[in-house]
Amino acid sequence: MQSVDWKKNRAAIWRAKHARLKPVVRLDPIRLDDLLGIEQQKQALLENTRQFLRGEPANHALLWGARGTGKSSLIRALLNEFGDEGLRCVEVNLADLDDLPEIVDLLDTAEARQYKFILYCDDLSFETGDTSYKGLKTILAGSLELPPENILLYATSNRRHLLPEDARDNEQTRVVGTELHYGDSVEETLSLADRFGLWLSFYPADWSTYLQIVDSYFPDYPGDREALHRAAKQFAMLRANHSGRTALQFRLSFDGAPGE
Repeated sequence: MQSVDWKKNRAAIWRAKHARLKPVVRLDPIRLDDLLGIEQQKQALLENTRQFLRGEPANHALLWGARGTGKSSLIRALLNEFGDEGLRCVEVNLADLDDLPEIVDLLDTAEARQYKFILYCDDLSFETGDTSYKGLKTILAGSLELPPENILLYATSNRRHLLPEDARDNEQTRVVGTELHYGDSVEETLSLADRFGLWLSFYPADWSTYLQIVDSYFPDYPGDREALHRAAKQFAMLRANHSGRTALQFRLSFDGAPGE
């Protein structure tokens, strides 16, 4: 397995086929100030990460909610905020979760213990019958060996509970006295998400926030700003989505004055 020079590289991606960590040489330059409309989520994750960097107790974090709302961008922005303070990140694809124990071993060396690592899993979700999440549970909690103190897991998902929830699962739910007792299927579904101590919810932006994000991409626009807003709203309506991601896509597709 290839080692990474963590003094030089702030991030790496696990390449399962070659069983190695590939250093990231072109980091996303996004900053926390670039992320609008998610102030509460931003502050909660910032404080959790600061505690982690100070060596204080901190939680694994699950960022869940609507697509394009800044979940992944927020995690990437943390590297630009805290990279100089020793924060590092390793991205692990959903298909490679079985390799998490090996990745953790690579980060539990004398050199790596000088840094704090976020294991970053984007778009984390599982389908019915998929058991790969069981390995993830042992990393979060549930193994005889505790994970190193220099590692946290931050994951994003469109699902709050990560696993699909079938209406039939609720048929097993019953009331005992004054307490609600879930069936085995629901308990299994909830047990994975429960291992994340910090849940952050992300909701679709309203039109005002969407246009605020659009304006942030056009700070020096010399034309008619109202016309720009109309074009941005039309662009969003064609995609049935007015998220921060849509605002960025509008910026990338913009090649002149609205209506040209």
